[in-house]
Amino acid sequence: MTFWEHLDELRKVLFRSVILFIILLAVIFLNKSFVFEKIIFAPASSDFILFRLLKNFSEPFSLELINIELSSQFFTHISVSATLAFILSVPFILHQLWTFIKPGLYEKERRAVNVSFGFAAILFFAGVLVGYYFVFPLTVRFLGTYQVSELVENQISLKSYISMFTRLILIMGLVFEMPALVLILSRIGVLSKRVMKKYRKHAFVALVIIAAVITPSGDAFTLFIVSAPLYLLYEFSVLICRDLDKQS
Repeated sequence: MTFWEHLDELRKVLFRSVILFIILLAVIFLNKSFVFEKIIFAPASSDFILFRLLKNFSEPFSLELINIELSSQFFTHISVSATLAFILSVPFILHQLWTFIKPGLYEKERRAVNVSFGFAAILFFAGVLVGYYFVFPLTVRFLGTYQVSELVENQISLKSYISMFTRLILIMGLVFEMPALVLILSRIGVLSKRVMKKYRKHAFVALVIIAAVITPSGDAFTLFIVSAPLYLLYEFSVLICRDLDKQS
């Protein structure tokens, strides 16, 4: 294929992805009450599933959100709808990207990447779910109820809450792609179990630094609950390499 033919194929991939994104955006936008009341604002109350499971270890709480900007609620509606539409579009987008790059790979590279693309979609959703059901609720519970004094009440703005929500959810989805990247590198012979074990301590420090960079807030609590899943992902990546080494 010529350069322009490749460019035309890329245009088709982008067009199909954008069409799906717009459809999902419209569906989510039109279901405002369900999306916000049942999903977005659910972690802001002790009725959330995680807190019900931990009811013996935590006191009841409920955050009251306020809005201080005239247009904030409307643009929040749009931004949240776009974020959720993108999350739901990820498997289709990855599939489209795979169909675009597949013809340009060697057979060995094609076998390695073929499994990894499907694996990447699963990992992305796993990261989003961990962020939604674990990282974000604990962050909100800690930061939203923390007080330096009883004289100072917390008034959480809608903008602050949504910003924390979208960033943490997307960040967790992206960082969960680490095993998929390791799977590709190990299958094409770039990375091995021995190397990952050798540099485990270095990786731990690097992951803590990465967690510090990507966390929306700079507090130690959020840093810890983001770092823990990252390190578990690293250990899972080591297991993947180990299995591949045995097969080789």
